[in-house]
Amino acid sequence: MSTINIQGYQTLTMLDFPGHTACTVFTGGCNLRCPFCHNVPLVLGDDDPAVKEADFFAFLEKRRGILDGVAVTGGEPLMQRDLGDFLKQIRDRGFLVKLDTNGFFPDRLAALLDEGLLDYVAMDIKNRPEKYPETCGVKSLDLSKAARSIALLKESGVDHEFRTTVVKEFHTVADIEAAAKWIAGAKRYYLQAFKDSGILLEGSSSAVNETEMQRMREAALKYVPIVEIRGI
Repeated sequence: MSTINIQGYQTLTMLDFPGHTACTVFTGGCNLRCPFCHNVPLVLGDDDPAVKEADFFAFLEKRRGILDGVAVTGGEPLMQRDLGDFLKQIRDRGFLVKLDTNGFFPDRLAALLDEGLLDYVAMDIKNRPEKYPETCGVKSLDLSKAARSIALLKESGVDHEFRTTVVKEFHTVADIEAAAKWIAGAKRYYLQAFKDSGILLEGSSSAVNETEMQRMREAALKYVPIVEIRGI
């Protein structure tokens, strides 16, 4: 049995796994400290699992024929060293797997892709490369790791998306255009409207209005053929 820090799961989502009905598993821990993060309890939470794997798989067994897949998110799921074993158990039960990641663990991402354990991957693009440290709340970041993950996904043949949660205090139209240029060659890019969960990691953040989001979309379309807005 693998050892995964499961902090909770949502029994049904129609949104987290595009085109599929799924449940969502939340793993604990993250290597980033984005000030506008809305999953603070997962980022700073307990190292001890809140849900036993056996209990989760017992739930999953009862959802055969009802759910198509499992979306694994966080936190940062790739921090879980036994993630591959966990995903294999999901796949062995006949479910598809969708992974959310920030892209800073390319070796682990590559291993999962090579093993054929991923059906869909969503990678966060936090900002233009130059603004990553302030956006992620970490002064020293090796952006080559994120760049490698971008390349891995574009070359993998596995369905995927890149996405940015747009926050007024951190993103301008020029920033989004530069971020889109960084992932040029990608098939799709989603701009997600910031939603205040009421429990942010640091300070206060606010959403960008719809007009500005549309300007950002137009700028990103210079480099990515499909750019859509979510949450507005």
